[in-house]
Amino acid sequence: MPAVDDIETVGVVGAGTMGSGIAQVAATAGYDVVMRDVEPALVDDGRERIAGSLDRLVSNDALTRGEADATLDRIAGTTDLDEFAPADLVVEAVVEDMSIKQDVFADLDAVTPDHAVLATNTSTLSITTIAAATDRPEQVVGVHFMNPVPVMDGVEVVVGEKTAPGVVELAHAFAESLEKETWEADDKPGFVSNRILMPWINEGVRALDEGVATKDDIDRGMKLGTNVPMGPLELADHIGLDVCLDATETLHEELGERFRPAYLLRRKVEAGDLGKKTGTGFYEYE
Repeated sequence: MPAVDDIETVGVVGAGTMGSGIAQVAATAGYDVVMRDVEPALVDDGRERIAGSLDRLVSNDALTRGEADATLDRIAGTTDLDEFAPADLVVEAVVEDMSIKQDVFADLDAVTPDHAVLATNTSTLSITTIAAATDRPEQVVGVHFMNPVPVMDGVEVVVGEKTAPGVVELAHAFAESLEKETWEADDKPGFVSNRILMPWINEGVRALDEGVATKDDIDRGMKLGTNVPMGPLELADHIGLDVCLDATETLHEELGERFRPAYLLRRKVEAGDLGKKTGTGFYEYE
């Protein structure tokens, strides 16, 4: 198992919003990054997303143009998992589906070197169950980045049943090398962040559906009353209502009736109104 100073190449599985964000911050920190998705078009989309994010950082004087160009140059895109052969650490950021994640980890176990640490960005699913798809469960750990990754300071380190203490330490150190701050959670459904956040969002949706207040007053009341930057409905739109529903369904399945998804949340998802990414959720977006 490598120390954080020994890590040279970081693999990222998934070039979507989370995967491209993780690839960006790792490359910005000086790591060589291999970012993989299943189709060339998805890899290209991920690189374009990173380039746009870096351009915004340059315009805000957070990076120089030279630093931004060097960051993008450190990211290699691929559709081939075999490209992870030199990786010292791999972060998986694919869809929140246990069977898909287990397939990915079984493949990673076969193609990565024996010393490589395999991390998952899952927000609700069991680290222990994901790790069971490998022959190295002691080297599997949760490294849950917050969205948007380049902006948010926090990373949640999640400890599976067989995760080795040294791997936990490495996960903290890796996140800190990306200029993130960490907290640690046991492998319980939702961990710290989503165990508390998703019921808060879900109750906001339920309050709207039951006519407790308008959407604007629900969000305004929570922002002014609890000093959060976004109310539950606005935040749900930014996360994606489908993502919120998936996470809440996992909590409901694992922890019982008090986590049942609000009817209106399910209806919005079924209608295809997923929030900011589709232009319509609880609010309208251009």
